[in-house]
Amino acid sequence: MQEISNRRKDLTNILHLNFAVLLISTSGVLGRYIDLHPVVTIFYRCCIAAIVFYLYCRWKKIDLKVENKNDLLKLIISGALLGGHWITYFYSLRYSSVAIALLSLFTYPVITAFLEPLFFKSKLDKVHIALGLLVLGGIYFLSPEFDLENDYFVAILFGIISAVFYALRNLLMKKEVKKYNGSALMFYQILVISAFLSPSVFFSDFNMVSIQWKPLLILAVLTTCIGHTLFLQSFKNFSITAASIMSSIQPVYGIILGAIFLSEIPSYKTLIGGSIIISAVVIESLLSVNKKKTV
Repeated sequence: MQEISNRRKDLTNILHLNFAVLLISTSGVLGRYIDLHPVVTIFYRCCIAAIVFYLYCRWKKIDLKVENKNDLLKLIISGALLGGHWITYFYSLRYSSVAIALLSLFTYPVITAFLEPLFFKSKLDKVHIALGLLVLGGIYFLSPEFDLENDYFVAILFGIISAVFYALRNLLMKKEVKKYNGSALMFYQILVISAFLSPSVFFSDFNMVSIQWKPLLILAVLTTCIGHTLFLQSFKNFSITAASIMSSIQPVYGIILGAIFLSEIPSYKTLIGGSIIISAVVIESLLSVNKKKTV
């Protein structure tokens, strides 16, 4: 009975992680839909999200106290990394489609697999490396041919830079999620981004911002507040690399949403690549259940 209960708990954790990834996947469609400069978009996204997170933390009586200066420094750095991740990702969306932006971003599980042992002084897991390479193979099929001088190259470059920022931020937050509530962590990181990007308010057209308040609100609440908090909390149940590789289903979710809302129809290569990525996600999910990879 205990084994069945544990397996149900593991399955619930995997479903929660996938739901978080689905919510985060909406950023691609929204990023393409919102007609604002990426920095301006991220600034207002964070301003709205910061208010929502603060009210939520007060409502749930979540302690917002930071224990020491070291933790505060980590929150500031992770906030800067998260902001860099979002801005470069939205630049990638401007230069390409949802598929290209997401797929170039999803080099981050491979990057994470190489960086995690450096952060936590653990052995490099050959299985994770193999699955990361499998995901990379899927990305190869999904990516169209491109000229190094065209917009696709710029989009992929921004996507890979975004991936590096994201991997570093996730690794930095691994230990913090055990000490602080996920919503509190997201609140402080988003507050940091809002502060760093506050000068952008002087260069933005407020009329344009007011016209697009609905998608900005969805991006702030659904994608940022709910999606990223759930994903951050998943680090309690999985290693960073395991969570990263399982979240590789995000491009599939994003491409489906792009096809529905933006009429970006995937090619047969997209279907092949998506199948490879799903295979890696399923394998990693099963390994996580059987080996109970928690850190």
